[in-house]
Amino acid sequence: MVKSKLVPAILIGAVAGAAISMLDKATREHTIETSKKMKDTVTYYTQNRDEFMQLLETKVEQFQSVYSSTQQNMDVVMTKIEDAKALPQTVMSLVTETKEAFSKKDADA
Repeated sequence: MVKSKLVPAILIGAVAGAAISMLDKATREHTIETSKKMKDTVTYYTQNRDEFMQLLETKVEQFQSVYSSTQQNMDVVMTKIEDAKALPQTVMSLVTETKEAFSKKDADA
């Protein structure tokens, strides 16, 4: 059976790219600073679990609000699409009625 070399090659490329990018001093300093901030944040929230749970609940509520808003917007869009689908039929009915009205007028004259 042939073993795929794609995933290992991608991983090796990612590691090599990260190592090469660390040769730049600004990138290295930014990475160190970001890592320290992340460590401090994780440490803080492990010591203050109640605050973390409150933050998590707030984020979930925000997500639910965005989801609900998006769902409502999608419902409006779908209604408009249905209305737009019915529009050609309405236009055809108007054209047919107008044509028939003019045909009757011509036949009466």
